[in-house]
Amino acid sequence: MTSYTIPGMHVREHTVEVPLDWSAADGARISVFARELVDPVRKDDDLPCLLFLQGGPGGKGPRPVEPSGWIGQALKTYRVILLDQRGTGRSTPISGRRMASFATAEEGADYLACFRADSIVRDAEHLRTTVFGGGKWSTLGQSYGGFLTLTYLSQAPEGLTACYVTGGLASIDPSAAEVYRRTYPRVAAKNREFYRRYPQHVETVGAIADRLAASDVRLPDGDRLTVRRFQSLGIDFGMKPGYERMHWLVDEAFDSGELSETFLSQVMARSSYADGPLFAALQESIFGSGPGATGWAAEAERALHPEFAEEARPLLFTGEMMYPWMFAEIRVLRPFQAAVEVLAARPQWSPLYDVDRLAANDVPVAAAVYFDDMYVDSGLQLDTAARVGNLQAWVTNEYEHDGLSSDRVFRRLTELVRSVGGGVRAG
Repeated sequence: MTSYTIPGMHVREHTVEVPLDWSAADGARISVFARELVDPVRKDDDLPCLLFLQGGPGGKGPRPVEPSGWIGQALKTYRVILLDQRGTGRSTPISGRRMASFATAEEGADYLACFRADSIVRDAEHLRTTVFGGGKWSTLGQSYGGFLTLTYLSQAPEGLTACYVTGGLASIDPSAAEVYRRTYPRVAAKNREFYRRYPQHVETVGAIADRLAASDVRLPDGDRLTVRRFQSLGIDFGMKPGYERMHWLVDEAFDSGELSETFLSQVMARSSYADGPLFAALQESIFGSGPGATGWAAEAERALHPEFAEEARPLLFTGEMMYPWMFAEIRVLRPFQAAVEVLAARPQWSPLYDVDRLAANDVPVAAAVYFDDMYVDSGLQLDTAARVGNLQAWVTNEYEHDGLSSDRVFRRLTELVRSVGGGVRAG
């Protein structure tokens, strides 16, 4: 175990070996890594643990540089455990090189299927019982971390004292088609708000799209920048500063009539998935549970929304949608292409949620539901809130999906768990 101190935090690093496939415990093994943070003054105290479940899929734990935000608040009373979910960070990361090594697309798909929520929960339980003494811990799930929380409550609630969720109450009747049916209108609304704030960019964005459609424009890594890849940058519109980041990107798009190196470099960084290919590869698979293929649901639904066409003006940006063309056009994702095609057609998935167990849940759960959330539909979240026992939902339109960065959100959720009563609270 490695330990050291950075400003305001004492750090211990833990690595354990776990089965790649938890249903075949004697088979191949992978490493899972977690970073433990504690107030240096209290590093020898007997403190409860708070496991942070990062958004994703394919999310590694935060790399904090100071005890600020929710981490600073949590360190007042907890040891904070930052898990690198399997396949990310220092937990046997999945690379294009690894995906290219499989003899068949089916083998690659089977490998990727081992990195879903049920396996992540098994990893967390293994850490809790072997590294952290077997005592119960609390969890904080951001976005996809909320999906993981529901799987945790379905599989191993005996390991939990309380759960906090921010922007991530998944539908417990998963349907990729229903998710994207609800998503496109919300993304269109975010586009309208962007152009309301920056009306000059109707012309700028249209000019960029026209140039991309007419020319073979290359990014610094050699990929061609197509209109549809440019549109995918709208994934950022669900975050509080997303509109402003897009404004500054397109503000410097042209240099002497040509697309600038600054613009092209930033577009590559924002759309290459170099830091997290698993996010793209498993995006639709998180809605696979029980019978039924996910079937490239985002692509199928897009065909019903001509306002998102590449030729439409004003050009609309898309959101958290993964399309089959991405795995052909984006260099980092190409080694995943054959395997994700198999996953999209997979007719049967292991179930992620136990509806009866969730209904009978007695672990205190507090969830922030962001009413205008672009990524996780608030209507589906509230349906889940009504069907999970002992869950209190705080519904608010004060924040976007990254509301956890506010000093208020985590504090409010801990207050809800401590309070008496339940139900949905608006504010």
